[in-house]
Amino acid sequence: MLTSDKIKIGVLISGRGSNLEAILNAISSGELNATIEVVISNNMHAPGLHVAREHGVPKILTLDALAYASPQEYETHIIEELKSDGVQLLVLAGYMKIVGPTLLSAFKDHMMNIHPSLLPSFKGLNAQKQALEAGVKVSGCTVHFVTDDLDGGPIILQQAVLVSDDDTESSLSHRILLSEQDIYKKAIQLYSEKRLVIDGQFVRILPEGGMS
Repeated sequence: MLTSDKIKIGVLISGRGSNLEAILNAISSGELNATIEVVISNNMHAPGLHVAREHGVPKILTLDALAYASPQEYETHIIEELKSDGVQLLVLAGYMKIVGPTLLSAFKDHMMNIHPSLLPSFKGLNAQKQALEAGVKVSGCTVHFVTDDLDGGPIILQQAVLVSDDDTESSLSHRILLSEQDIYKKAIQLYSEKRLVIDGQFVRILPEGGMS
């Protein structure tokens, strides 16, 4: 259920921005009660930057981590930019950098990521390839809160995708991406409705109405 109070989102990207675009489209269509205040990329050539510009995101930045004296200084700059725009939820959308303790501390329980597997299976890079090599019949994607455990934070939502005998890494990745775009916006909307409660390693989803 949409309310008048839109949450302010910041998005970190490194690549094509497919999930960023899906979130922006969900906002435009009214499915998602949010605004994207800032998009930050660690890759100045990321196609997702063009996606952000096309959708009129008010602040778009590229920050080269190697230009900073330390990872802490790099993440401190990110935090300053996010906080200056009142960002409440930080969304990782193809951000190909491990999040460090500085950023984790600033957005504890308020940072989401999406991973192209049914976690805890196939963590890390090339999850779709890992799934094919393992011979699984079902793969999928997972939205989770980000912690210092790589791809191991509390799971919010998952969606299964059947694996065909003739699947390639490309074909499976495409179908999983469609599912990613579906459940990421749903997870963000649940957050905006205050319906997500972290209980240790578990996320409880409250009924409509959320928390007061």
